[in-house]
Amino acid sequence: MANIKDVARLAGVSLGTVSNVLNHPDRVSQELRERVENAIDALGFVRSEPARQLRAGQSRTIAVVVLDIANPFFADLIAGAEDAATEQGAQVIVCNSDGDPAREAAHLQYLGQQRVLGVLLSPIQETVAAQLLASRRNSPPVVFVDRVPAGPGFASVSVDDVHGGALVGELFTAARHERVTYIGGPHTLRQVSDRLHGLRSTFRGGEIDVVVAPELTIRAGAAALGDLLARPAERRPQALFCANDLLAIGAVNAATRLGVAVPDDLTIVGYDDIDFAETAGVALTTVRQPARAIGRRAAELLLREVTDGATPASLVFKPELVIRSSSLPVTAGVAGTTAGP
Repeated sequence: MANIKDVARLAGVSLGTVSNVLNHPDRVSQELRERVENAIDALGFVRSEPARQLRAGQSRTIAVVVLDIANPFFADLIAGAEDAATEQGAQVIVCNSDGDPAREAAHLQYLGQQRVLGVLLSPIQETVAAQLLASRRNSPPVVFVDRVPAGPGFASVSVDDVHGGALVGELFTAARHERVTYIGGPHTLRQVSDRLHGLRSTFRGGEIDVVVAPELTIRAGAAALGDLLARPAERRPQALFCANDLLAIGAVNAATRLGVAVPDDLTIVGYDDIDFAETAGVALTTVRQPARAIGRRAAELLLREVTDGATPASLVFKPELVIRSSSLPVTAGVAGTTAGP
């Protein structure tokens, strides 16, 4: 691959002249400019924009570090961040921690070395991430997404997950369910524990059983439902609240395969309202959080902090319950409810 030295050699000019043609063409005569441009065309030279930015001590790139790139919620969040970044002439790179703290730490270290403008971070544990970032000199600005950081100094854009869980508790109470199961993941994930807390705060029908899935995936949701249906009839749930839509879709698929009617035999509710929720085998009742808007607003906060020196700010969205076919048609007494398409 040709480099700037090759261009200078072929054009018979200095490196400084080539640099001026690339960055300050008004400083170079037309004759020299044409010689350099002809050499660039002949060699197929393409300058490295990241290298140029690093030499200048700046970048027009922001990074998004997410928990699970395979989850459509994060895909939508990334799309929103890219919308805002593109409008302001910045680029987005994506890193996937895959729920691994060591991998997350490695990403943050690398991004600091690359001098990105800033980072949108969906952390595995907000306390660990905040401590890690605070301990590093010259760390890029960070906005926590889908999480409120445990400590000052960071901007954040999140959803009130306690309120989201409370909406589901109200729905189950209105439907007169008595045996409810919550399928979540590790309680180190704040979203998982907040949604359960909200469910407990408003459910008045009876007991709440908690199942901890090893991962928040379709496969894990199907496996969890299989285990629940293996229980004696009197211990099986009447309603299932899943910590995300992937778990819920897995549960719906397993119920269909095992001959369990949804919602007549079992109500299933998810969380996120990903695109697949509406088109699942049974259209999924779910708690909608605006993933694309979260990403957009997070990128806007980050770029405002970088370019204008704005003080880190926090923004919290209110989720809403979207009623579809996987739950009984009961909406009375449930605030913040939308009838799904």
